[in-house]
Amino acid sequence: MLAAMFPLSVLDLSPIIEGGDAGLSLRNTLDLARHAERLGYTRYWVAEHHGMPGIASAATSVVIGHVAAGTSTIRVGAGGIMLPNHSPLVIAEQFGTLEALHPGRIDLGLGRAPGSDQATARAMRRNLSSDPDEFPRDVMELMDFMSDHPQQRVLAVPGIGARVPVWILGSSLFGAQLAAHLGLPFAFASHFAPAQMMDAIEIYRARFKPSEQLAAPYVMLGYNVFASDTDEEAAVLATSQQQSFVNLRTGRPGRLPPPRPGYYEDADPAARALLDGVLSCTAIGAPSTVLAKMRAFIERTGANELMITSPMYDHARRLRSYELTAGVQRQLPVATPASTA
Repeated sequence: MLAAMFPLSVLDLSPIIEGGDAGLSLRNTLDLARHAERLGYTRYWVAEHHGMPGIASAATSVVIGHVAAGTSTIRVGAGGIMLPNHSPLVIAEQFGTLEALHPGRIDLGLGRAPGSDQATARAMRRNLSSDPDEFPRDVMELMDFMSDHPQQRVLAVPGIGARVPVWILGSSLFGAQLAAHLGLPFAFASHFAPAQMMDAIEIYRARFKPSEQLAAPYVMLGYNVFASDTDEEAAVLATSQQQSFVNLRTGRPGRLPPPRPGYYEDADPAARALLDGVLSCTAIGAPSTVLAKMRAFIERTGANELMITSPMYDHARRLRSYELTAGVQRQLPVATPASTA
């Protein structure tokens, strides 16, 4: 019998690089998905962002269909759909369609963040409600549309009976509480907002109520990995994401820039403070360095799965990073048995 391996998955925002365009990004997304499938990654998720010059996955359901059609075994899904931007019926129809086309391979992660600024939200005709109960109501309505016996007069077709696995995404305690209450798997955005990670995990596990979808708590954590053949090479490759993150947080979003050696060392104190938070959930280095950091992170959090994001300017180096990361998978500690689709 083969020993159990710690599940690793991929989060891809289809980064648009400086000098590139959305077409190149989406071709690279499919190429990376096929690469991840060959390497044994569990799932491949793309995320909804709008009005972002450096992200090509805004039409998230369309990108999921593109990836699922070009692969055959890896699970494909949303990490996530920002549900307040959409009618639950429309998302049920979209993911019901995806499930009909690719049975047993589709995931639906749901978030309540806008995935945009307020001007973009208004352009989407989004209702900027401040009602904290609106998102939980929308999640339950969406799940009902995809159930075997929906309680609503309107039917989602495709959608009814699709039973696509639903995940709750979050970067705060709100998502942890909702996922626990509904008995759903929980994915925390620790790759860019780790501040409340440990508190969110604790609340989720302590308050979890078993459901038809999930019998025990299941935690997936976002994790940045920049792997290369040497620590020095990896450190340079990671600077593209570091520049992009600082640019975003200081109101200057743009395309993913090329690496800039010494960027972190030369950064001003404010930029370093921003990066130090993110780097707490990041492994940068050769395989041995990446393994040590990932092991320590898994042991500290008790994560059931990691969703690896590796935004690099050079596509070939990015493929290599995921290959090296997959190479350490058998040496990672397997968490307490738990499973989700």
